[in-house]
Amino acid sequence: MSGLSGLNKSPSGMVIGMVQLQLPVVETPAQLAAQTQRIVDMVGKARRSYPGMDLVVFPEYALHGLSMSTADALMVTLDGPEVAAFRAACVQHRIWGCFSIMEKNAQGNPYNTGLIIDDQGQLQLYYRKFHPWVPVEPWEPGNMGIPVITGPKGVKLALIICHDGMFPEMARECAYKGAELMIRTAGYTAPIRHAWSITNQANAFQNLMATASVCLCGSDGTFDSMGEAMVCNFDGTVMAQGGGRPDEIVCAEIRADLIREARQHWGVENNIYQLYHRGYVAVKGGAQDCPYTFMQDMVRGQFSLPWEADVVHTDGQSCGFAPPERAFMGHEPNLLEAAEQPSLFATPAIKEAA
Repeated sequence: MSGLSGLNKSPSGMVIGMVQLQLPVVETPAQLAAQTQRIVDMVGKARRSYPGMDLVVFPEYALHGLSMSTADALMVTLDGPEVAAFRAACVQHRIWGCFSIMEKNAQGNPYNTGLIIDDQGQLQLYYRKFHPWVPVEPWEPGNMGIPVITGPKGVKLALIICHDGMFPEMARECAYKGAELMIRTAGYTAPIRHAWSITNQANAFQNLMATASVCLCGSDGTFDSMGEAMVCNFDGTVMAQGGGRPDEIVCAEIRADLIREARQHWGVENNIYQLYHRGYVAVKGGAQDCPYTFMQDMVRGQFSLPWEADVVHTDGQSCGFAPPERAFMGHEPNLLEAAEQPSLFATPAIKEAA
């Protein structure tokens, strides 16, 4: 069903390309600029190698590498030169692109942010990672929700980042808001390989939703990222999968029409529907309650594990970060939805390539 990685594209299909980008070293502004150009060049490679590709996806940390640096000189803003270059590349090559930035935050630690830009250069999706990979990552927890947008070929899509995908609630939220495809970008290294595979498949099957996931690839002299791009169908089967070759682009065709058909017509294993309609054979409409203690406690602000007092790592000290002194500042509207800064999202004045 992958259409031979998009070579045989169906009229209703959307071709997605996952870039197993070489893990970079970015320690200076000059290296940041060079890596920006490298990503731009890879957008061009994606268009040339797969003329039918609709969306090219770069891994988490594609721009910054795995240094975990929060140096202000390396942080990025939506109106900065890095995002402008990504927008220009999407216009030039007439392709949608998914990019990763570490976003400057004047109120605290930077955000780990994902962007999806359309083929007109407009920012269509803006997401801040909900679940940084603690205690390793220093990023501020996301505070703007999990947006779902209409992407190429009318496919409803969402973006989550790396460790987000280890929480089944993240995938369920994406599907609940209508996503037919969930993209997961990552910088994971080899020890996570098995968990990566099973969660990508489970996130797809449990929500009748395609998942498309990709990691950085290769070594930076310290870390070894694993690549392992994979696209899973809504039944959990793997449609396309990469290995450990840096800069390989792994493609598959997403058929949203078949996903919609399954969500409408499946009886057995239509689990996302059955979550709120449990036992509908026995009782009219099924039991429409919330029988899960953890959900009730979370809403009340009383979530507490039976072993809560025994948890050893509760801040970043084990990875060299000082204990935080600030409380979470709460959620805020997504800038795209609130349209507070429309100038950031307007189509750039860029001449398209012939």
